[in-house]
Amino acid sequence: MLRAFIKYLLRNQVLFALFIFAFCWFLIQIRDIIVSIFLSYIIMAAVMPSVTFLRKKRFPKLLAVLIPYLAIVTAIFLLIVPLVPFFITQIQSLVTQFPMFLDRSATSFGFEIDPKQVQGYVGSEFSNVGKSALNVTTQLFGGLFSVITIFVVSFYLLMYNDALKKSLANLFHDGSRPYVMRVFNQVNDKLGAWLRGQVLLCIFIGFFTWLGLTLMGVPYALPLALLAGLLEVVPTLGPILSSIPAIIIALTVSPTMALTVVVFYILLQALENQVLVPKIMEKAVGLNPVIVILGIMIGANIMGISGALLAIPFISFFIVIFKSLDNKDEEPQGKTK
Repeated sequence: MLRAFIKYLLRNQVLFALFIFAFCWFLIQIRDIIVSIFLSYIIMAAVMPSVTFLRKKRFPKLLAVLIPYLAIVTAIFLLIVPLVPFFITQIQSLVTQFPMFLDRSATSFGFEIDPKQVQGYVGSEFSNVGKSALNVTTQLFGGLFSVITIFVVSFYLLMYNDALKKSLANLFHDGSRPYVMRVFNQVNDKLGAWLRGQVLLCIFIGFFTWLGLTLMGVPYALPLALLAGLLEVVPTLGPILSSIPAIIIALTVSPTMALTVVVFYILLQALENQVLVPKIMEKAVGLNPVIVILGIMIGANIMGISGALLAIPFISFFIVIFKSLDNKDEEPQGKTK
């Protein structure tokens, strides 16, 4: 039925164009729902290896899915939630004092900056960021209810993963179904590896930044480390942006410390690129930095912060699909050799 409908549309170009237009309009209208489903899918893909491991140990399917979820929820409430007020206090303190640091740094180069104007600008921008984050959270998650909904959807995606794969494979020709199943598993592997690797990178970079800045005696090492860890989510641009406040603050201590901080961030970036990324993200899709920047800019322009954050896994998803199509074309030749 579906194949007959597609063939009919392809034979009627006007209807095909109208169908594409209507389909794109429909996707735009439900884009928030699509993003929520995509988030659920990424969470499912990230948790899948744990479920597979427990299933191999002959755990019941329901228990194999519940154990990783309970572990994640427990970690959030026991480790993250109690520390949030302390982190917010540290960040607010940094925002309050940052204009003074900026004024001192500018003075060392012969510039004059009015700290009150900078304070007002930084305060308004910090407020805008908070409002923007609240708006994104409200629009993207719709509050706590939608956060729960996303985890519930990912839970059911895990429970019925095999049935979902078979249903998608049944949309294709009988001879292509095993290959579709393999592509489906590849997509799961790549997106799951991206999320797990990204979380580990944020933790590693945040910890090493805190350790290095603390040993060097840079003020506000903890909030600067939190900033570095959070901006690690944004590839290429994140490490550069996170280094700027640290350099400005170090410059108020001494030019030597500022130079030391610059060298530290360069070495940390080299460690990340040469050691951490190859080891942690070895199963994730590698992307060209130009594609990363363009993807983040396009995603941010279309959907704001959420679009910027989800641009990389979204691009990775399509790269896996396109590579699978190329491999499909080459597969018969490989079999004849």
